[in-house]
Amino acid sequence: MAIVHPFRALRPQPVRVADVAAVPYDVVSRDEARALVANNPYSLLHVTRPDVDLPDDTPPEAELQYQTARANLEWLIREAPLLTDEEAGFFVYRLVMAGQAQTGIVGVCAVDDYDREVIRKHEKTRPDKEDDRTRHLLALGVHTEPVFLVYRDVPALEALVEQTCSGVPLYDFTAEDGIQHTVWRMADADQVRMAFADVPTLYVADGHHRSASASRARAVWRAQDPHPSAEAPYNFFLAVLFPAGQLRILPYNRVVSDLNGYAPTDFIAALQARFEPRPATPTPAAEGDFSVYCAGRWHSFGFRPAEDGDILTRLDVSRLQTQVLEPLLGIGDPRTDKRLDFVGGIRGTAELERRVNAGQAAVAFSLYPTSLEALLAVADRGEVMPPKSTWFEPKLRSGLLMYAVQG
Repeated sequence: MAIVHPFRALRPQPVRVADVAAVPYDVVSRDEARALVANNPYSLLHVTRPDVDLPDDTPPEAELQYQTARANLEWLIREAPLLTDEEAGFFVYRLVMAGQAQTGIVGVCAVDDYDREVIRKHEKTRPDKEDDRTRHLLALGVHTEPVFLVYRDVPALEALVEQTCSGVPLYDFTAEDGIQHTVWRMADADQVRMAFADVPTLYVADGHHRSASASRARAVWRAQDPHPSAEAPYNFFLAVLFPAGQLRILPYNRVVSDLNGYAPTDFIAALQARFEPRPATPTPAAEGDFSVYCAGRWHSFGFRPAEDGDILTRLDVSRLQTQVLEPLLGIGDPRTDKRLDFVGGIRGTAELERRVNAGQAAVAFSLYPTSLEALLAVADRGEVMPPKSTWFEPKLRSGLLMYAVQG
């Protein structure tokens, strides 16, 4: 059964919350992050993306990155200032995007549950990103960004959430992207904890690198602790837990920097020889279709059926890898190949066109979204999808509620 505990939140005062709250560290480039923080010294991006305050030539793995993150967090705690709650509690967090609401419970989850697959994964992590988030967490001693978890709908939890939302919120603001963020403190932590004890399994929707780094950092802290305890703060990580019925998945598209020796016309000819053509469109009409932008034009095709009919090999992200990226473009490991990049579906197909037209990529692939049912089924089988298979929207704002595990 899932272990979910209340926590003493490190958080901004209501008057400052909209300034502190920030998009997740990995959904914006450095230039985009710099634009977001240009007139806002309180943005948590100064902490989660310390490169916004460093020279362009600072290596991403440099120790200065993590020293700057720590210094920026200390400044924020002092100058915002940030508060630490006296009592541990759970919170409800609602996001409203284009009239659609998504409401979850904020608490801390057990690293042991992650390690023993009570919290199940559906994607492989990328080693460089996992290393970065582990070093970041060890430097700060604070979980600044929550992991986005999913559970199959539980009526008892939904009743507690509905009851909480009838009260006065702790925070309520609309961000510059039009998404409304509202947070309430829950009244009865024991009821929430007991209700989660009836949840057999949780699933990582977004935050595979953050949850993996929580496990790795915990191992370091526990080894350094002369009196380790099961209740030590480092045994838990920050999460927002949502019922599956509320969630929306967008595609996670791909761009590749070169054509592996093909001329554009030859690459398209190779695709035409391998796949059934579809009417050209930037957005695939159905599962099993994919679209390609190359040399200023869109082309659309249907994947070949997966040979064994297995749910994992039937995924469009899997078929793109095995039928196109590896055999034609020579991308053997999508986790490590620097020629491959990923573009979240919220950016739309115009971003794919922009990158290719600007010479930042030679080809772009637009995919149909992976279904939530497929995500849960793959995770339940103990298998993992290719990296960056799902893009959940709306994204959680970082900095509303944080969790300190080290003083």
